[in-house]
Amino acid sequence: MHRAIRPAAIASAALLLLAATTLSVPAPAHAAAPQVRTQAPGYYRMMLGQFEVTALSDGTATIPLDKLLTRTSPTQVERLLGDAYLQPKTETSVNAFLINTGSQLLLVDTGAGRLFGPTVAGRLVKSLRAAGYQPEDIDVVLLTHIHGDHSCGLTVDGQAVFPNAVVRVDRHDHDFWLNEQNKERVDASHHHGFAEAAAAFAPYIAKGRVQPFEPGAELLPGIRALATHGHTPGHTFYEVQSQGQRLLLWGDLIHAKDVQFPQPGVTIRFDVDDARAAQQRQQALRTAAREGTLIGAAHISFPGLGRVRPAGKGYLWVPVNYSLDGLKE
Repeated sequence: MHRAIRPAAIASAALLLLAATTLSVPAPAHAAAPQVRTQAPGYYRMMLGQFEVTALSDGTATIPLDKLLTRTSPTQVERLLGDAYLQPKTETSVNAFLINTGSQLLLVDTGAGRLFGPTVAGRLVKSLRAAGYQPEDIDVVLLTHIHGDHSCGLTVDGQAVFPNAVVRVDRHDHDFWLNEQNKERVDASHHHGFAEAAAAFAPYIAKGRVQPFEPGAELLPGIRALATHGHTPGHTFYEVQSQGQRLLLWGDLIHAKDVQFPQPGVTIRFDVDDARAAQQRQQALRTAAREGTLIGAAHISFPGLGRVRPAGKGYLWVPVNYSLDGLKE
């Protein structure tokens, strides 16, 4: 005689069968999240005494350092770059620096604008806005020198990008690049710079907003120009000081950190006077390493802020420590 099957046993068996069936059928896959492929906003902010300093990224440009660097060899360049896990064609940063003194807003260099086309550099205004400022807010533009990747961001489509700004630049660079007759004094590889300078400066000249200065001039309280002529006839450092803290903005002293720090005598085809440029580099590196000066550099990986220390017969770059000190959350 068969025993009666209890309802509870039937329910348990059904649950076990359901669980086994569920485990054997794979769950439907969710669609993969789309790749974003955008970078973080291109600014880094720090305090220098009472001054707010903001490094601004104009983006990057990939350049063939093995073909551009001089007073060296392609083999040596490739070796030194390889030590830093880089290729001879290297993506290099284009940096500018914004200084808010509390009473004036200064922009040091303006990036390349549209000089290299729509996908190379040209991001400075976007970075400026991401940092909380507008182009119309800039009171003074200080140019370390007149080369396209530092000055062509002044003007786009014939219009001043910084309509309320006065443009300051060393008189030697002003007089050289804004005079077409000086083409005959330099190699043909530099000739494009004259047309680029004319276009970049045109709307500011038309409104009387270009003011050349003499080497060593104090431009504003806490802001002084230091002549470092060589890379261009009027290449300039800017010394920024507030409450005993000091920042030195180097412009184009360095184009290839991983080559020129270990070998400061290496130059680049962009130098108008490469012998003098090499001398300026050797002196500046030696002084920065001795004094521990905070440096802002146009072509060291963004944000291009750090210090220099000696390393054998050359030098090493020490990036700033990431900091929120003195900033709002």
